[in-house]
Amino acid sequence: MSKLLVKGGNRLEGSIRVKGAKNSVLPILAATVLNGGINVIHDIPNLSDVKLMIKILKSIGCSVKKEGNTVIVDSSKLNNYEIPEDLVREMRSSIVFLGSVLTRCGKVQISYPGGCELGPRPIDLHLKALREMGATIKEEHGFLLCDLKNKLQGTEIQLDFPSVGATENIMLAAVFAEGTTIIRNAAREPEIQDLQTFINQMGGKVTGAGSATISIEGVNKNKLKDVEHRIIPDRIVAGTYLIAAAITRGDVILNNIIPEHIQSTLFKLREAGSTIISSKNSIRIIAPQNIRAIEAIRTMPYPGFPTDMQSQMMTLMAISDGITIFKENIFENRYKHANELTRMNANIKIDGRVAIVKGVKELSGATVSANDLRGGASLILAGLAADGQTIIENSKHVYRGYDNIDGDLNNVGAEIVRI
Repeated sequence: MSKLLVKGGNRLEGSIRVKGAKNSVLPILAATVLNGGINVIHDIPNLSDVKLMIKILKSIGCSVKKEGNTVIVDSSKLNNYEIPEDLVREMRSSIVFLGSVLTRCGKVQISYPGGCELGPRPIDLHLKALREMGATIKEEHGFLLCDLKNKLQGTEIQLDFPSVGATENIMLAAVFAEGTTIIRNAAREPEIQDLQTFINQMGGKVTGAGSATISIEGVNKNKLKDVEHRIIPDRIVAGTYLIAAAITRGDVILNNIIPEHIQSTLFKLREAGSTIISSKNSIRIIAPQNIRAIEAIRTMPYPGFPTDMQSQMMTLMAISDGITIFKENIFENRYKHANELTRMNANIKIDGRVAIVKGVKELSGATVSANDLRGGASLILAGLAADGQTIIENSKHVYRGYDNIDGDLNNVGAEIVRI
């Protein structure tokens, strides 16, 4: 079992470069199957989820080379539409191959996806949209068998919820559809905009990403070309590192960051008393000596406060000077980290989707367990602020979304050791 040992009490000071966004690179890797050519992608983070996506690409016939933080995908020899079940069950994001392989090959076989256990995350929106575009989908023995009698047909799709995964799957599927596809109530995350940029660089015609309405005009398969692209910085990693600075009363500069993408997190950090200084592609945070409690934090789809930052902010509020009420509006089972934080002297009460956090003077080191990706990150933050040493078991989850988090934080004064 992988473990991390975190020594508490060190003030973080220095600068960190933020790497490419996990939630951007995964759908873009799925999109490389579309052009049947060369895709050069820069600033790829070294993550276990990325390695799984590369394994899937290789399993369906693509050639993949990695040179430092650059990945080169040649999808010209794609020859298989069956996505390996064992890989899909390890990672929920693998479902984005549903749209890209279906529109490229005319059929796809994929199992239901796995990933972190955050409560029900059905893919009914994905399937409903593809059926509306003309796909025939059968569900047998845990597999989805998708087929096209003809080309997918452009249509208007109204999402009941602005699902990121459904928006991405529809965008990918619609690239070769007959006519124009319009997605209403689309997800607005920056990663959706990055996917639009990538598709358009290879010759697709997508507009509106970043708004609630996205339009995809279908193009001929033969019109797509080779593409070179750089992944946007990871806004969740940036937010996590900013909280690491705040929770240690530190002074840290983040480079290679787009401040506009993390405004909701920056506003909450200002409410907590931090000084935030932003420039075009960097942010400096100067933490206060006493963390102020924030009255309420509600997770919402972008540009609201991200569910992926809830656990980290809860850890910061655990040592604040008052009471903070959290309302988790995205995933119903995303408070598993709270039980682990209480082992470290945090005062947290859970009632359904609501968490009441009463700040304590100090957290204490303990042996805790990471149950999911972001919860694992929150325990690292708690360990940085705690008195004594913290051992985080099952830390493999953290490396699904953070490239060298221990090295990055150690470079600015932390003491984190992989066991």
